[in-house]
Amino acid sequence: MPNAFVHADSSESPVPIIPLTPATLSDFIETPWVQAWLDTNNFKAKPGQLCLLPDIETGELSQVLVGVDSKKSLWSLAGLPAKLPPGEYQLWDQENLLDAEQAALGWGLACYRFDRYKTQPVQQVALALETHLLQRLQETVETIGWVRDLINTPAEDLGPDALADEAANFAADVGAQCQIIVGDALLEANYPSIHMVGRAATNAPRLIDLRWGDASHPKVTLVGKGITFDSGGLDIKSDAGMLLMKKDMGGAAHALGLAKMIIDQQLPVCLRVLIAAAENAIAGNAFRPGDVLTTRKGLTVEIGNTDAEGRLVLCDALAEASTEQPEMIIDFATLTGAARVALGPDVPALYSNRPEVAARWMELGQEQLDPIWHMPLVAEYRELLDSSIADINNMAKGPYAGSITAALFLQEFVDATIDWVHIDVMAWNTKTKPGRPEGGEAMGIRTALAYLVERYAS
Repeated sequence: MPNAFVHADSSESPVPIIPLTPATLSDFIETPWVQAWLDTNNFKAKPGQLCLLPDIETGELSQVLVGVDSKKSLWSLAGLPAKLPPGEYQLWDQENLLDAEQAALGWGLACYRFDRYKTQPVQQVALALETHLLQRLQETVETIGWVRDLINTPAEDLGPDALADEAANFAADVGAQCQIIVGDALLEANYPSIHMVGRAATNAPRLIDLRWGDASHPKVTLVGKGITFDSGGLDIKSDAGMLLMKKDMGGAAHALGLAKMIIDQQLPVCLRVLIAAAENAIAGNAFRPGDVLTTRKGLTVEIGNTDAEGRLVLCDALAEASTEQPEMIIDFATLTGAARVALGPDVPALYSNRPEVAARWMELGQEQLDPIWHMPLVAEYRELLDSSIADINNMAKGPYAGSITAALFLQEFVDATIDWVHIDVMAWNTKTKPGRPEGGEAMGIRTALAYLVERYAS
């Protein structure tokens, strides 16, 4: 993706961006011709309105006027990069209408383009920033761009092998260790669930295990669902249901993105990232409804539906995560359509065995403008997962509480003494909004980072 920012000292004559409200507009108007220009363009400084003000002598772009609200929103400038001519710009906010860091972050997120398959170059705009903002925001924007890129990449070019390569290359870049267990070696290493889900695919399943940090620091483990394409297996999806299934590795992308943020900030934690990568394909050796699986933890699972495969690959990874007794396990997964029915596509569902942790995540989500919503682990619903022939079924009986029962299934594989947070995320923008183009999206990881910084940075 293009660079969203440039250092203010190296920028030559950046065009000022001036935020205005209806209340401050009259003070800005100093000459009759400016008033006439604004009237011609019907610019009233309403939120989201844009007006390009030319130099009266040269006709060149002199100033960019943008209407904003009084909420100092993250998205105040996010509509501009797609509308402005190529060049360099700088925020001039004499009235202090915006939070400069939040507005610049929104600008940076709006500069994202998934151009891997585009043959025409993308025109670039850049916002000039001072040193204290430039590095921090560039790191955040680059990380979210990486997460978006991973989710947007088709399964032909991002199978389990390519996802593992991304993790290994990232580990090499940041000085982390990375071990990858491939194919039948998963059985030897006792990851039977990951192997079962991915065994029918030509591209073999993998367990990606990344480690970084000082062993004496508090242990934090991230777990990601990495289903690089989900056909539904023998319980095959419809064509419409399969259309976006390249994004079913969105949980893995989120785990890697959060890991990069943690390492960029050098948080004093002993970090581990476990990604269960597989393609849920159809072949003669595909797993079947009615099969019984013995998981890494030893619990047996009856397969009620092969399209409920995400929780199967996660259960082995969560069981392994628990063996080291970290202080905290955070898992990300594009797990259920039921979460989207409950909360819509833009708000991830959060489950936790620690209500106080969930409550703080909710508060931080509001502060970060990266919302997340606490959903209940209703213990009474556990019986919906009962099996007559195994310890548990991977599919609940009946159509109700699908997101909750999926979380309850995962909870069976997490040690109850460990703080656990499960994020059921869409990882996709269904339509383009300022700063949030249609396609892959990072949801909740800025909130997750804020929580980890608050808990461990001191």
